[in-house]
Amino acid sequence: MTFRPQALNPYLSARHYFGSEQRRHRERAGLSLVQLADIVNSSKSTLARIETAELMPPPDIPSRLDMAFGTDDRFHGLYELARREIHPDQYKRYMDFESRAEVIEQYGAQALPGLFQTEQYARELLRCQEDLSAEQVEERVTARMSRQERQRSEDPPFRWAIIDEAVLRRQVGGPSCMREQLASLLEQVDTPDSKVQVMPFSAGPHSLLGGALTLLTLPDCTSVAYEEGIQAGSLYEDPAAVKKWRRQYEVLRANSSSLAESAELIRTAMEDYRP
Repeated sequence: MTFRPQALNPYLSARHYFGSEQRRHRERAGLSLVQLADIVNSSKSTLARIETAELMPPPDIPSRLDMAFGTDDRFHGLYELARREIHPDQYKRYMDFESRAEVIEQYGAQALPGLFQTEQYARELLRCQEDLSAEQVEERVTARMSRQERQRSEDPPFRWAIIDEAVLRRQVGGPSCMREQLASLLEQVDTPDSKVQVMPFSAGPHSLLGGALTLLTLPDCTSVAYEEGIQAGSLYEDPAAVKKWRRQYEVLRANSSSLAESAELIRTAMEDYRP
């Protein structure tokens, strides 16, 4: 069977255009992916994923491509555009990254991260979105619960969550819903696969107050960051941007309560939701 390379659509985004330009110049130079990989000191799989826009080009690749093809700063310019744009399918990309991540670090200011939510807690949160029908709520609950299946696999990701104390105090659903949720959270505070810290009110304001942040470490040791607001989120793959978010997360981790103190804060909050 004759191999047919995947068709590209260069006009979906700057990232897609970067990939299509790499393929166009590579084919014009009569180079295979293996040959180009040798020239730019990369791997065939990395270059293949760049061409199909599955991977944000590593920061050292654009200049090497410009040198290989004699294109001045063409690929450098395309890279600068690509790393600044909001990718059109970024949430889909985030879900793909999450499904492969070996380490998942999260911060939640107003609600628990989805990977720690019970089914009823998730349902009550989604019901607050007035534009969702009852059927859509149930579809999203099912989808959210399916994301937790990896946690019960033989090779689960390592999860670290930092939650604001407000998450413990803001009642979602009835007392029984909150008590069930906090009991589930308490079980995950300090296990081989999960850690949970509480950012107490006494710590005062901090740089991530009011938002939500996820840091994902992938099997190849690269990291991405996902910062989420009320209506939209932003996916960051550029190493410099991810480094900035990681620095803020590490400061938050250092100022949060210890695992034992966090467990006690959760137990205390549970007392307020007794029937």
